[in-house]
Amino acid sequence: MDTLVFVIISICIFFGWYYNKYRERMAIVAKLPGPYRWPFVGNAALFIWKSPPEMINIITEIHRQFPRITCLMLGPQPEILISDPKLAEVVLGSQKLIDKSDEYSFISDWLATGLLTATGKKWFQRRKVITPAFHFKILDQFVEIFDKQSAVFVENLAKSKGQPLDVFQPITLCALDIICETAMGVQIQAQINSDSVYVQAVKEISGLLSKRIFTFYLRNDFIFNLTPLKRRQDKLLKILHGFTDEVIVSRRAELMNDKKQDSSSNHDQDDIGVKKKMAFLDILLQSTIEGKPLTNMDIREEVDTFMFEGHDTTSSGIAFCLYNLAKYPDVQKKAYEEVRHVIGDDLDTPVTIKLLNDLNYLEMVIKETLRLYPSVPMYGRKMQENIDMNGFIIPKGSNIGISPYFMARDPTLWENPFEFIPERFESDNQYHPYLNVPFSAGPRNCIGQKFAMLEMKSTISKVLRNFELSVAPGYEPILVAELILRPDNGVMLILNKRK
Repeated sequence: MDTLVFVIISICIFFGWYYNKYRERMAIVAKLPGPYRWPFVGNAALFIWKSPPEMINIITEIHRQFPRITCLMLGPQPEILISDPKLAEVVLGSQKLIDKSDEYSFISDWLATGLLTATGKKWFQRRKVITPAFHFKILDQFVEIFDKQSAVFVENLAKSKGQPLDVFQPITLCALDIICETAMGVQIQAQINSDSVYVQAVKEISGLLSKRIFTFYLRNDFIFNLTPLKRRQDKLLKILHGFTDEVIVSRRAELMNDKKQDSSSNHDQDDIGVKKKMAFLDILLQSTIEGKPLTNMDIREEVDTFMFEGHDTTSSGIAFCLYNLAKYPDVQKKAYEEVRHVIGDDLDTPVTIKLLNDLNYLEMVIKETLRLYPSVPMYGRKMQENIDMNGFIIPKGSNIGISPYFMARDPTLWENPFEFIPERFESDNQYHPYLNVPFSAGPRNCIGQKFAMLEMKSTISKVLRNFELSVAPGYEPILVAELILRPDNGVMLILNKRK
């Protein structure tokens, strides 16, 4: 009897604390559109024990019922989903609303507070330091790496000999080779040695982070720290951080030795007079903030961030673009003819940044792909105060998710939204500037979008020059919207060697 009384009193105390703490927030949230929210758990029950493909279907149905703006509650935490360009502009275009949502905190163990997750003064300083890394002259050096690794990629694809092949894994390994060489100046040969410890760690950590974000109970730090996943994460991070640290220390020592050499020598060239390439890491090692060089930890944050942001995102973009080219033969033919006209028929002709920039139709194909299959399906922000958003009051503490995925599928925003029409992008000025935002927009837009576009053009044009693509019989992508939009069942294509 005493135990029962104690339990009842404890429950009453919890109820009182809960309603007192979140009373104001609940009153504001009650006025926002969205599905029914159960006391205490909110809408969390909708997502428990659901597979990633099931989750995107659930959110799609909710979006159908409550378009433009939807409020979900995960316990006491409001998650506001936005798929309206005017509302997206209020958030993404703001110089104040730059704090990332809670979901980004789950990747901080890997990336710490690099450019992706940093805020305030640190974000402004880092953005200023990193911007020169994406200057035209630096990107021009990277194109040679894109071309070289794409050639290895094509060699691997040729081994399929016209049989159905899941191209997603080879694409991921190619993107990993590119990002490692451009970010750190090292060749890990992931396409040749896909079983390497580092390659496997990169692949596994991405899946683990996604599982935590989309598994309701794992979002709690206390619960997550008790699980085997936390111990596995620690082992993976030891591998990833150890690799990056080793490269940073080694490269810093090389730069110090260069400085000690005779000042009359040309440090920008190697022993045979060929201009050295500047990896992203080299630029960071020579950068300063307020007159002080970046520490090894500062540099590791940014290198790891570049690795994370520039690996899976381009893999997704390339994979879905090849799928669309295979699905729409007329589009493929037009893109191939442009590649032949711009680059030529000689498969050994090296590409340059000028040639890639001249592939205008292929760029439209990529943009239309990213409209329908945005690599990042949701951008998150955290509200640090109550915000009036075009008549909707968003309470302090809310996470806001801006969804280019759902905006792309809205028939009130696009004519024939599910049709693949690259010509939509012959002129970008006909649409609201925040309607199609595959690289985000505003002050926190993707700093590497030119890098990504050149990498995708280089890789896709290399494939088109070598193969005629078709979709494997019976294949349709099953979409999973995690950190990155990806096909749960790979991308099954047939690649026939061009004659």
